Amino acid sequence: MAGARQGMRALCAVSGRQLSQKVARPCARRFASSTTSQSPLANVEESTSFSTPGPDESAVNSWKEAKSSSTRDKQLPGGRYQFHPPKYNRGPLHPIQSPPSSDPTARDFVPGPFNLPRLKHTYDSTIAPDLMTLTYTHKPPGYEAPASTKGELREWDGSSPYHKNRPRRGPRGGQSGRLGLVERDMSWHNLPEIAAVTVNSYAPDAADNKEYLQVARAVVQAITGEFPEVTRTRSNVIHWGVRKGQKTGAKVTLRGGAAYEFVDKLVTLVLPKIKDWPGVKGSSGDRAGNLGLGLKPEYMSYFPELEYNFDMYPPSLMPGCDIIIQTTGTSDRQGRLLLEALGFPFYGKVTY
Repeated sequence: MAGARQGMRALCAVSGRQLSQKVARPCARRFASSTTSQSPLANVEESTSFSTPGPDESAVNSWKEAKSSSTRDKQLPGGRYQFHPPKYNRGPLHPIQSPPSSDPTARDFVPGPFNLPRLKHTYDSTIAPDLMTLTYTHKPPGYEAPASTKGELREWDGSSPYHKNRPRRGPRGGQSGRLGLVERDMSWHNLPEIAAVTVNSYAPDAADNKEYLQVARAVVQAITGEFPEVTRTRSNVIHWGVRKGQKTGAKVTLRGGAAYEFVDKLVTLVLPKIKDWPGVKGSSGDRAGNLGLGLKPEYMSYFPELEYNFDMYPPSLMPGCDIIIQTTGTSDRQGRLLLEALGFPFYGKVTY
């Protein structure tokens, strides 16, 4: 028994040593410092940035040079190398002229056009060549045009001593003191075309009832697509009860593509719907190529913008409108020729 006990003791001692070699007891490490604890603000600098001296002048200049060299390629040239259009037009003989309106550097530059109206395309492709062919006048080589005295003021006949050193006499007739435009022959560089279209609506009852003015403005804005300008009376009209300076109408002036689109809509959609409409009066015009026509209040509903939502405009307040078509022609004959080619019929006696 004693031998067995000693054998068990020896076996336990050997197994205990092997176990102690394989499994090590975790020891608790102490990370805290054995020194005395310091204040958390000990590492903060006592001096502030306000008391810190700034960079010296050489460092600032070197930074500016590096910055300017990096952005020099991205900037436009200096102001003295840029073209600045003149602020005022000083006449056709001045050495410095304003660029045309189509130049992006012009002060009155308007971007566009963004579309080509159908009527403008028809004018460029069909109407303009036809006008040039119809009005062609053959001039053989060596032909000299006779000198025209049209537009010149009359001289005094010298029958009286008071005629000496007098200015020239004005034109005959008491219609106007100014001379009309001299009609120029139509050629490839002088073909009439539409310059502007003015739509004017006059409502004399707007002096007493502002609803007439509101409806007139709404109608003009709907058919033209632009905000109208309110017009005022220039003189007193006793029969209509209108006094000078009252707001009695609205008008809009269309130019460029908007003018061609309005004329196209007028010829294609509005005028064909008017029953028994004879056309534009032959005597219409101002002797300078500008012609006009008027639409009655009952004709205004034929515009597609008003026909679609006609209930919004009271029929009793619906005004008529006057349409003035300004052309580049130099006479009413040229203006009528252009409008006839665009689709406007004319009737009556032709005066000019």
